[in-house]
Amino acid sequence: MCLRSRARPTLPGPGREEWRRRYPLFPRLLFVLDGTGPVAIENRISALRAAAGELKLFGFLHEVPVLAAPLTDRLQHGPSAPVWRPVQNPGSRVSWNQPRYG
Repeated sequence: MCLRSRARPTLPGPGREEWRRRYPLFPRLLFVLDGTGPVAIENRISALRAAAGELKLFGFLHEVPVLAAPLTDRLQHGPSAPVWRPVQNPGSRVSWNQPRYG
């Protein structure tokens, strides 16, 4: 009986993820929040930020736009309106397609 080892699939580059072949940047993460009032929306955004901090994702938050918006704001003003709140700076409001968030 001859046991052969299976060849491992090769990575497209040293330690490079497959998705980076098509996307040079990680896409934005958009959270649409619904079913609650303005205070709870702020609490949910704060919870997203706290969860990212606990998972040591603050570096990730600087490279990948993570935005949250209440569904009511999106419906009233449109998805491209500056109703999106960056999780790393929830006091500001931006458009989801804005190149950089502060």
